[in-house]
Amino acid sequence: MKGVSAVILAAGQGKRMKSALPKVAHVVLGKPVVWHVARAARAAGIREIVFVLGYGRDKVLPTVEAFDGKVAIQESQFGTGDAVRCGIAELSAGAKEVVVLCGDAPLVRPATIRTLVLARRRKRAAASVLTGIVPQPAGYGRVVRAPDGAVAKIVEERDADAATRKIREVNAGTYAFDRSFLKRGLPRLGDVNAQREYYLTDLVVEALAEGTCVVPVIAGDPEDVLGINSRRELAEAASILRKRKIDALMDSGVTFPAPERTYVESDVRVGQDVIIDPGVMLLGNTRVGRGARIQTGCVVEDSVIGEGAHLKPYTVITGSKVGKNAVLGPFSHLRPESVIGEGAHIGNFVEVKKSRIGKGSKANHLSYLGDATVGKKVNVGAGTITCNYDGIRKHPTVLGDGVFVGSDTMLVAPVTVGKGALIGAGSTITKNVPPYALAVCRAEEKVIEQWVARKKPELLKKAGLPVPPVDVKEE
Repeated sequence: MKGVSAVILAAGQGKRMKSALPKVAHVVLGKPVVWHVARAARAAGIREIVFVLGYGRDKVLPTVEAFDGKVAIQESQFGTGDAVRCGIAELSAGAKEVVVLCGDAPLVRPATIRTLVLARRRKRAAASVLTGIVPQPAGYGRVVRAPDGAVAKIVEERDADAATRKIREVNAGTYAFDRSFLKRGLPRLGDVNAQREYYLTDLVVEALAEGTCVVPVIAGDPEDVLGINSRRELAEAASILRKRKIDALMDSGVTFPAPERTYVESDVRVGQDVIIDPGVMLLGNTRVGRGARIQTGCVVEDSVIGEGAHLKPYTVITGSKVGKNAVLGPFSHLRPESVIGEGAHIGNFVEVKKSRIGKGSKANHLSYLGDATVGKKVNVGAGTITCNYDGIRKHPTVLGDGVFVGSDTMLVAPVTVGKGALIGAGSTITKNVPPYALAVCRAEEKVIEQWVARKKPELLKKAGLPVPPVDVKEE
């Protein structure tokens, strides 16, 4: 929207949160509360955003940077009018209209912001205000209408009489202002009220005095006006945002057999024909390709899941990339910087850390692959461990294409196994193995005939086996 800028009020502490963290920095659906407000403004087409900060400002700065925003500091909290005064001082000269948003109201939608701006323009009014009809208006300012339907005044609850408190139309704290009116009106605000603060809502009176008005815009859904003042309300907002996210994904072609039991954060993207089972958590900047299947209990964070990949139950993935048609789990664990190639298999209780697993390779059982480069079509047997840490530094293991690693093998890094080589089960490999070679490193097997019958016959009896006659000989 050309000529429209936003001022987001995010200076308060939020004492009812019972936290050292500023209210707007608390996380809802994977992002700070104020991040959702800024994203709505940006999605509405607003490029210039000023964040009014105060308490705990350092905790909010990452969100400011994420939106290339400007900062205004409200050192002492003297009310919303004072906060907006601080904010507009940082706006560019090109800002002709100003949208004021509450940093603790993450449920506001981009379409609602656009509607608010257009409503003011159509009436050529001084301002428009977002309102909501709510069943429990306690805690909100009440909107008192004039006979013509415009806003006559907005009364904060602490200043309201009994009759006014019965009004169910409440102020959401979201406005669209003509900037020139805002500059004229803010200096006229007084602090004669219960909280001794400069209320932005008193600009309604200033508008009427100028012969113009404030246009009310009722939110299409009452949840759009809900703010956050407690941990309970934080959880309620998270539930609403989660449902919106999952509804949008289902509309785009994603299947959720039990959407109410699935958690998907704000930045996650999912392709068509993906099936996401109950109990799954998709976090951070995760991307899921078309046709993937993610089963119960999987947790995926900041990772890329390729098309057609299958994550079996209780697979945990962080900061990694899974190739097309790869199969992981159940109970696999990918730690950061792992790359699983196309069609590879990472199975039961296999942990991969900072490793690249080549196309079609398999590590199906009870193994650890750390700081490893595994080629194509490699078989890693059960119980294989890359011994990558010497107590001071990490060292690499390299397995060439087509290597077969027998079960219970220790690969003591740094070590390289050439392509096509075979490692015998139970080996401890400390030296490089050339291509196509057989490497076996085991202790010699020793067999003592009839030892159990002679030394531990009670074991045989316990197992229900007869104790055979034995020759009395020296071992």
